[in-house]
Amino acid sequence: MADRNLAEVIRLVDIRDTPLSNDEVLTAVADAAAGGTVLFAGAVRDEDGGRAVVRLDYTAHPRALDQLRSVAEGVATKFPVIALAVVHRVGELQIGDLAVVLAVACAHRGEAFDAARALIDELKETVPIWKHQVFRDGGEEWVGTP
Repeated sequence: MADRNLAEVIRLVDIRDTPLSNDEVLTAVADAAAGGTVLFAGAVRDEDGGRAVVRLDYTAHPRALDQLRSVAEGVATKFPVIALAVVHRVGELQIGDLAVVLAVACAHRGEAFDAARALIDELKETVPIWKHQVFRDGGEEWVGTP
């Protein structure tokens, strides 16, 4: 995929403390050449491991945005991506709030599914964004910290 300009393929990469929008991300990857577009929206759920969750607090390392962009570039290089967008939220989130939204557009659906899975898996594994869960029983835990 060396003949593609990554700046044209990677259309949106951000970390924000404001609500996320599926529509914004889908609009960012809209392309007439794309036959398959996969959207992944990760929302705060009301339980984890059988414990009731009250809220989540996400914190990002100052270099998290650079790492997120690097992950996006890696996926866009490895897969035949036409367009890619990814946004992660930080701050206090309530049940049902979107924590991460990403979309990948490719010529074919299989490629789009593979690229989207690689993007979310690599993001969760390598981007320094940490989740602090607060439970209804008064307990709490940090997830994804080094």
